[in-house]
Amino acid sequence: MTPPKMQTWISNSYPKLEVFIPFLGKYHRPVSGRCCQTCTPRSWDGFYPKDLAALGFRDVSRVTETDTRFRGWLVRRICAFLAAWEWKIPAETPGELLERICSSRRVQDDPGSGGDEGSRRRWKEEICQILREIQTPLSPLLLRLCHWLLPKLLTRLFLGVQLHRGQLEMVLQAARTPEVPLVFLCSHQSQVDGLLLSFVLLSQGIGVPRVTVDARTSPRLRSLLQHLGGIFLPSGMAQTWSDWDEGLPGAVLDAYIQEVLRSRQPLVLFLEEPSASLRLADPARHWLLRVLRALRDGAVPDVLIVPVGIAYDVAPGRAEQDGAPPRPLGIGTCLRAAFQALRRPQGCAQVDFSQPFSLREFVDNHLIWPFLTGNRPGQLLLPTILGRGPPDVGNVGTLSPSLGTEEEILVTALGLHALSDSSTCSAITAVGITAALLLHRHREVVLLPRLMRDFSELLEQLLLRGRAVGFSGQLRALVGHSLRQLQPPLAPHPPGPPRAVLGPPKASARVWLGRLAGGVRHCLAGEAVGACAIRALLLEVLPVLGPPSSLTRIVLSRDELLRKILELLQLLPPTLLGLQPCQPPDCRSLDILDKLILGGLLEEEEAEGERWGCDVAPRPFVRGHSWGSFTDDSDSDSEHRVPKQCYKLSEPQSFPGFLLFLCRLLSPILQTYGRAVEFLERGPWPQSEADYVEALLEFLAEDEDGYPDRSLALSSLQSFKDMGVLEELQTPTGPLLQLSQPFQSASNREKLGAFIHQFIQL
Repeated sequence: MTPPKMQTWISNSYPKLEVFIPFLGKYHRPVSGRCCQTCTPRSWDGFYPKDLAALGFRDVSRVTETDTRFRGWLVRRICAFLAAWEWKIPAETPGELLERICSSRRVQDDPGSGGDEGSRRRWKEEICQILREIQTPLSPLLLRLCHWLLPKLLTRLFLGVQLHRGQLEMVLQAARTPEVPLVFLCSHQSQVDGLLLSFVLLSQGIGVPRVTVDARTSPRLRSLLQHLGGIFLPSGMAQTWSDWDEGLPGAVLDAYIQEVLRSRQPLVLFLEEPSASLRLADPARHWLLRVLRALRDGAVPDVLIVPVGIAYDVAPGRAEQDGAPPRPLGIGTCLRAAFQALRRPQGCAQVDFSQPFSLREFVDNHLIWPFLTGNRPGQLLLPTILGRGPPDVGNVGTLSPSLGTEEEILVTALGLHALSDSSTCSAITAVGITAALLLHRHREVVLLPRLMRDFSELLEQLLLRGRAVGFSGQLRALVGHSLRQLQPPLAPHPPGPPRAVLGPPKASARVWLGRLAGGVRHCLAGEAVGACAIRALLLEVLPVLGPPSSLTRIVLSRDELLRKILELLQLLPPTLLGLQPCQPPDCRSLDILDKLILGGLLEEEEAEGERWGCDVAPRPFVRGHSWGSFTDDSDSDSEHRVPKQCYKLSEPQSFPGFLLFLCRLLSPILQTYGRAVEFLERGPWPQSEADYVEALLEFLAEDEDGYPDRSLALSSLQSFKDMGVLEELQTPTGPLLQLSQPFQSASNREKLGAFIHQFIQL
């Protein structure tokens, strides 16, 4: 195969970076982002060109004469203006929108729709006010002006904004489906995401999207964003999902989303908040509920869902936001953030579209429902943690039944699934790989040549797993570019020499590095869970047998390894690991074990008497059998009994220390969970959830080796609630958190801490 032509980024102040395609002379850049075969098997074969990987990339921030209908010397100088003038922008909102909303079934069911003429007039005025809070008519002139200036800003912020032509063709094919609208479900890395994605969709001919915006904005900024296509939740609706009384605002929002989908305007929903990533935000649940209701009410025959991932070397404004609660946005705040971003070294950005899938197929597919109606994780973990013996967990699900009605459970399933898909399709950056190495592999001083060698080895591991990466080029240039992006928290000392020395990251930089390394963690999450399970097993057997001369002499029982993997999977939420929530835990455990074998970390071995054995529970595990078979004490040694399988430890020769690196990938998460257990001893109880999170973050910041990350703190809180460690107490002022009865005992809290610490590799 003839290798494609190499593309380049050139900067006057930085070395030349060769970007995307091919890698190390052996690989072509993988393109990830297929839809789920379990939930949407029919969509798997749709909108996916066979030659997708060979179509290459384009830099959407560079508008050229090819984006216009004209050619020539003058066109090349004003091509951005001509392109913005030619883009198709729909007319203003039709005048009958208000009448359509007032005549919709959900709005008509409101008690205020009846009565005399005066009450109906006041009812209609209230609807007008709610609609003005949601949206205003688009301003074509303002849209063209903004999208003419936006490429100039992007070229100053980034070396390039890359978009895969094959992924774009996939979305364009989906957009041509008759009477079926597109809904883009996007991860949220920065406040720039909305403008960037709106520009990409408009400039590539997909249309002017309606983009959901956080309600914490100033009135002037809100008005400006509404004229550019931003939509907001009405003020009459609660921003939280747990306590909401929608009334007329909810009915108007239902009707408005139905009209947007009928008109086939693209809709962009952000699934998370930048300050609390990898968690489905409450406003996103409200928007997803409207889309599902529009489908179920027959407003549209189907909806095509397109998960979107946006990858930055360093997200603009993200470093300043890490660890801080969400702050209201204003025009002045945005300008200050833009000036701060312009002072940083130019990084790279990439927008990735995942394969579109049918929402109707997702809803109608009954394969997902058994996984949504299982038992809570606490039914598996609490007996193990408290020493009451393993229970029968054959019906363990991935979502808690306390999530509410079937409609609410489906909203959560769709949101978590799309959040997992968007993180999977998002490319891994060179900065992310460097951050992962500095945080999890090199705890002490490291020479630059050693860092470059490890960068190459880790890159090869990622490519072998088919994960998309957003770079290519000379190794020294890539590592040097990454280190410049990580300044000022990290810098070579002394700077410049060929064999520069890098010191360990400071405590203030660890949270930032952990966020940047999130893509690497998601790609290797399965193997990382398996590595932590291996560590827990070794922690049990080595004090009894003593240290062997080599770890390869230890034989691990398959049953015990699967049990440890399952326990860790039930402790951590799937989205935190980048795993699909629709997969049942037993299948996920088997997949992790297969990955460990394929990755060369385990080798199948028959247990021999002279070898060290780690076989606490030598019972069979068969795909499809209940996990309760682990506790079956029947003495049936028939010919149908599955032979016991064992494995011995191994390690890829191309990446020495890979098993230890995998263990450390989950250290920020598990250390946060362990410190959260220690925090339970502090009062007062009960307390509100917001007070608990802020106090926990302060407690985490007291530890020099801690990770005061808001996302991890919120994840630990949710896990403790699901496990039954914390429970909600309903009071007149709102729900309060309190310790459940079993964990009011100090001994049980110690057992919970010991359970978590067995998986932690410092």
